[in-house]
Amino acid sequence: MEQKTDSRASEALRFDRMELAGSLGDLGTLLPIVVGMILLNHLQVSSVFLWFGLFYIVAGLYYRLPIPVQPLKAVGAIAIAYPDKITAETIGAAGIVFGLILLFLSLSGLMGRVAKLFTPAVVRGIQLGLGLIFLRKGIELIAAPELFLQAGAPNLPYANLALGLVAFLLVLLLLDNKKFPAGIAVLILGVAAGLAFGGSGRLNFAFGPSEIKVLVPSLDAFKTALVLLILPQIPLTIGNACVGTADTCCSLFPEHPALTRATASRFAFTMGIVNLPAGFMGAVPMCHGTGGLAAHYRFGARTGGAPIIIGLVLILLALALGEFGFSVLGLIPKSVLGVLLVFAGLELCPLVRNLKTNEEFFVALLVAGIALAVPNMAWAFGAGMVADFIVKRFRVKI
Repeated sequence: MEQKTDSRASEALRFDRMELAGSLGDLGTLLPIVVGMILLNHLQVSSVFLWFGLFYIVAGLYYRLPIPVQPLKAVGAIAIAYPDKITAETIGAAGIVFGLILLFLSLSGLMGRVAKLFTPAVVRGIQLGLGLIFLRKGIELIAAPELFLQAGAPNLPYANLALGLVAFLLVLLLLDNKKFPAGIAVLILGVAAGLAFGGSGRLNFAFGPSEIKVLVPSLDAFKTALVLLILPQIPLTIGNACVGTADTCCSLFPEHPALTRATASRFAFTMGIVNLPAGFMGAVPMCHGTGGLAAHYRFGARTGGAPIIIGLVLILLALALGEFGFSVLGLIPKSVLGVLLVFAGLELCPLVRNLKTNEEFFVALLVAGIALAVPNMAWAFGAGMVADFIVKRFRVKI
């Protein structure tokens, strides 16, 4: 990662070719998770893309830097892995609870103290566990006999597997390509393959926004969201989306005048103020993130112009395409979606390399192993916190 930029940079927004290229840099993370949740958890497509677009514009205008907007990885991984347990109502409840918690941490000034509770070993362990969950689910989709996610899809196991292998090779070839982002290219391949295998009859040529309903989650939905989704997500958010994003801003934009706003507490506030209403609208819970910031920067983004550009594109998709856009997403074969999930998982797994001692690796692997074994990642988080405390308190050597 490039570690420096022009220290004389101003807060002026740019909307040139490099900002446009940089705006697409994080779609490889956003698209597979969001598309997976729309199709598997039956979310409202217009609401999802509308709120991502609005949040991107807010981030660009306020921070004046290429601050990313991403789906919550813990929420996304668990929702995609267990669609029978995690409904649209539960995901909406997760956004509301998540927003309230972050607003409290930011406005109370507790963000700094809470951040110290989540040690690197526990956070990396959760990231590794989520990455492995993505890998497992992605491979299941690639090996599935049905070509499409919808009921009544044709049984074409070899076609699905062959298409998955082609998509995998395409992503490998385009992984660092700045002109043709791998995530977009493989989605185009998926839609084309879906049409070739008779999916054109599934298209709905109704334009304009799809139906957007206000959700009022039940008490059970809030309980499920808190235990299954929010508890494993909070340490990731504080460690990566708040503290990590602030540190990365300092590394990439030293002496930039906008750094006074790019703090962990401010990031918690903007995530909270957006997720709270978005949860009632059935949107995917959203965050910032170190990896997304690095991705935008790597592809050329240097100002808040990049988030504004991609935000406007997402709003256009939400309001102009609507039901047609949803039917196009439905053309994406299982194997193509699986390949995107595999690479999303491969982005998370290597983060464990940042740990230095055997004891830290022990805690991280313990957390990841429990996360794979049980659907409730709160158990993995709790076990990791206890193990980390014991190792440090009694100076256990491994």
